[in-house]
Amino acid sequence: MRKALVPVDGSSNSDRAVSHAAALAGINPAMEIVLLNVQPPADDWEVRSFLKKEEIEAMEESRGGDALQSARTLLDAAKARYTPLVLIGPIAETIARTALEQNCDGIVMGTRGLGAAASVLLGSVASKVIHLADVPVTLVK
Repeated sequence: MRKALVPVDGSSNSDRAVSHAAALAGINPAMEIVLLNVQPPADDWEVRSFLKKEEIEAMEESRGGDALQSARTLLDAAKARYTPLVLIGPIAETIARTALEQNCDGIVMGTRGLGAAASVLLGSVASKVIHLADVPVTLVK
């Protein structure tokens, strides 16, 4: 694999997927990792009525950056090459689309995330990604 998309949410399961991708990068030092956190769009009308669109996006990107932190620490320790991304949109669809847009050879992801409200990588999301992705998907338990 030359380029892998690794979607993360800051959970221990996504950290295991990052560790797996780092191990692959250790075998192939030329491998590049695209580290992705997808924030679901804010749907709460109360939030939308008090904050501007730009403020909501900044808040979501900040949360995404926080979710990337443990993964970045693991990849830095492994000296793996990576590019961090925070995107806003429907989670599974955004993961599958980003893999294509970034020319990734595969997706490496955990099977469970943080929970229904804050999750990026729920089991149902992993299942959706498998069906939507045009590249191989490796699930790390």
